[in-house]
Amino acid sequence: MTTPLQVTARLRVPVTGTDHARGPADAPVTLVEYGDFQCGHCGAVHSNLAELLRQRADVVRLVYRHFPIANVHPYAESSAEVAEAAGRRDRFWEMHDWLYEHQDQLDPVHLGLGVAQLGLPADEVGGELERHAHADRVRRDFVGGIRSGVNGTPTLFLNDVRYEGGHALPELLAAVDQAATA
Repeated sequence: MTTPLQVTARLRVPVTGTDHARGPADAPVTLVEYGDFQCGHCGAVHSNLAELLRQRADVVRLVYRHFPIANVHPYAESSAEVAEAAGRRDRFWEMHDWLYEHQDQLDPVHLGLGVAQLGLPADEVGGELERHAHADRVRRDFVGGIRSGVNGTPTLFLNDVRYEGGHALPELLAAVDQAATA
């Protein structure tokens, strides 16, 4: 009798300086999230990841990559592009947090309000959205996710290995602590 081969998915696109990262660059644990701003599961994990970063500030670095599932979430791509427009102005994480905290308000009118609330130049950001100036970046993240075996959101990688555990804070803390000592 043979046992089925267990294949561990690995991150195929290495983390670089162009990625959006929170936490120390030399942290022993890098957690890469492929997320969709309109995904309810991603929204639920958002607060746990924020608390994980707070509790393990010197241990973990969080990298966010876009994986908008546009056929299910009609505002996912535009939300990702807004985050990139904010990122161009060094405000990615502020917009990232705003988007997850306002998941029920990601239509164009509310996105414009979010841009205004963060004090970003609405006309410039609006023009970038109309031109899809950041679509290539979003698409690059998405394709990298596909190459790494991502097929839903949120998908997490701990030190380049796909994390298959639960998303509750105690489970994430235990996984990070284990990865930090491995």
